Amino acid sequence: MIDLSNKSILITGGTGSFGKAFVKKILNKWPDIKRLVIYSRDEQKQYQMGMEYPHQKYPQVRFFIGDVRDFERLKRALKGIDYVIHAAAMKHVPIAEYNPMECVKTNILGAENIINACLETSVEKVVALSTDKAAAPINLYGATKLASDKLFIAANNIRGTNPIKFSVVRYGNVMGSNGSVIPFFLQKRKEGVLPITDPNMTRFNISLDEGVDMVLHALETAWGGELFVPKIPSYKITDVAEAIGPNCKHEIVGIRPGEKIHEEMITASDSFSTYDLGKYYAILPQLPKWNIADFMNFFKAVKVPQGFYYNSGENNEWLSVDKIRQLIKQHVDTNFKV
Repeated sequence: MIDLSNKSILITGGTGSFGKAFVKKILNKWPDIKRLVIYSRDEQKQYQMGMEYPHQKYPQVRFFIGDVRDFERLKRALKGIDYVIHAAAMKHVPIAEYNPMECVKTNILGAENIINACLETSVEKVVALSTDKAAAPINLYGATKLASDKLFIAANNIRGTNPIKFSVVRYGNVMGSNGSVIPFFLQKRKEGVLPITDPNMTRFNISLDEGVDMVLHALETAWGGELFVPKIPSYKITDVAEAIGPNCKHEIVGIRPGEKIHEEMITASDSFSTYDLGKYYAILPQLPKWNIADFMNFFKAVKVPQGFYYNSGENNEWLSVDKIRQLIKQHVDTNFKV
């Protein structure tokens, strides 16, 4: 396990659901961390989070107002930082469709700013968060995150003699995160009606804690250029509705613009460079800066069959209605009852 004692970490978008879970875990596990910088542009969220981590009690936690679109501000924030977790993104699919260039500026140009600012400072490792929507994207959000993934992977080719390593983690719907289906259904069940986009819809599911563990895994093990994908269960949207509101009316409303019935995290085209690492898959770069045979030996990795793909509708592991209820109580709402 990586040791973050006396290290300095900056997390972009640090006031979001992932950022809060990441900060909580880091402080619990490594209270002697040197600095933990929360970088985001929402002053209200920073104020609220600052109330949880007052400077008198948590002097290692710093709050830095800034936007990933602002290169100079990023460079200032990254002074003395060892590791960067890039979680900032414009994520809401319909809003991105309506405001396309704003999504491009944050998700693509912001990624480029992170890369260049890290290359110009003393950052050692960067882990960027991706999304299942970046695999064979059909909406702008997914397309911008695919471009972001490519930028971070290719950044390993332009680092020169700089020992910095860039890697990416990609996973599915985070249980209980802002804007996700479970908090939405928990709210809507008070009205007695749960809107179902399509009864055949499925999604991958991961808890915030599992997402944090995956980022720490990448931070510890990445050679530079890998895109890590976890082996996680799927759920049916109808099972989520049954778990949360069995006595509610389930109203079919149709899929929203830019949505898929099933999500993919690895496409068949990715199979040529995808390896099974046990708990995770890794999509390796087309032009790695290291020997693939050495990588396979080190991780005991196995190349997946040609044509392999990882799809939420054809997954081998599924969450039952009872398991969904258990996870909601564990990860989303401890007072949850049916």
